[in-house]
Amino acid sequence: MKIHPMTLLRVFLPFAAGYFISYIYRVVNAVIAPDLVADIGVGPSALGLLTATYFISFASFQLPLGVLLDRFGPRKVEAGLLFFAALGAFIFARAESLAGLITGRAFIGFGVSACLMAAFKAYTLWFSREKWPLVNGFQMAAGGLGALAATSPVEAALQFTDWRGVFIGLALLTLIIAGSIFFIVPEKTSEGTGESLHNQMRGIHEVFASRKFWRTAPLTTVSQATFLAIQGLWAGPWLTHVAGFERTQVARLLFWVAVAMIAGFIVLGTIAERLSKRGVSVGATAVTCMFLFMIVQVLLILGPPAWCVPVWLAFGFLGTSSIIAYSALSQSFPVHLSGRVTTAVNLLVFITAFVAQWALGGIIDFFTRGESTLSPTGFTAGFSLLLLLELAGIAYYVLAGRKQIDHS
Repeated sequence: MKIHPMTLLRVFLPFAAGYFISYIYRVVNAVIAPDLVADIGVGPSALGLLTATYFISFASFQLPLGVLLDRFGPRKVEAGLLFFAALGAFIFARAESLAGLITGRAFIGFGVSACLMAAFKAYTLWFSREKWPLVNGFQMAAGGLGALAATSPVEAALQFTDWRGVFIGLALLTLIIAGSIFFIVPEKTSEGTGESLHNQMRGIHEVFASRKFWRTAPLTTVSQATFLAIQGLWAGPWLTHVAGFERTQVARLLFWVAVAMIAGFIVLGTIAERLSKRGVSVGATAVTCMFLFMIVQVLLILGPPAWCVPVWLAFGFLGTSSIIAYSALSQSFPVHLSGRVTTAVNLLVFITAFVAQWALGGIIDFFTRGESTLSPTGFTAGFSLLLLLELAGIAYYVLAGRKQIDHS
């Protein structure tokens, strides 16, 4: 079944633009971190808390978001929330203290909380089930373009304005995207539209009570949170303080990591779709790729800094693998629960990403002990802790699968 061009133009592109801007917000602090340190005076732990605030405000709205998406549809929900993201960007740009920055960052996280899940919900309505991994992969690639735009292009923009000017521009772009989603995307009702609030809450319970959900969710959560926490902030400081890169070199490599991420979303989504046609489940493909992502992290932790360019490119490419599991979980539940399934995963992912990003800052701060150069040992300890949690997740996935076979 082919995808109609008008569906791409009126459905995919507006939602892809929303995810594009959300990813810029997510990772831009990796580039402007030196400016925030210089202007506001934040240390590693405070910088981790500030950047991770995006994740906790994002996560706090995931369960009500799933209900809203299934009840009112993705178009209205995402367009409305993006106005809060624009407000947050404006507050962030005008902030003169850490508290002001955190407030703006919290509004941004809340405002973009629907950018991925609303798109996934829309795609379950407008595209056939077998196309979900592929379309979701292209959606994630749009986020990769946002990550790319937040690297060298932002660094170039800082030659003409400061980080405050960058965020004023982002606020205006966010308003434009919100309008395009509201006025261009057509409305389409789903089975869950008009469902009573009681039944919607029962749907949330159905998701969280499912063994199918909990077999995959821990591994998906930790893998995706690790990628978000490192790529969204700590990759830049690692390249500076461990590999010894200059600021322009850091922005350039992060640019290519974002390119690798885009390729990963597209290529891995395509592979998952094609293997599913040959009888290989989307879940099996996701888990295999997440295991390969762990191998890359071992190389990052144990390998010499001279290896860092190819290893970071592989990190960007395979770090996308956990998103395939979203499609696998959606396929395991009825379509009318799709919004609640994906937001349930996202709730776990972004709470974990908040803790991971802040904890990495605390660990690095502990080993640095007030020195001007961040401790490489701190990075090694923090990255190793996340890897151990991922290994525990894949071990649980295997054991839970064996228990399901024994009980069947």
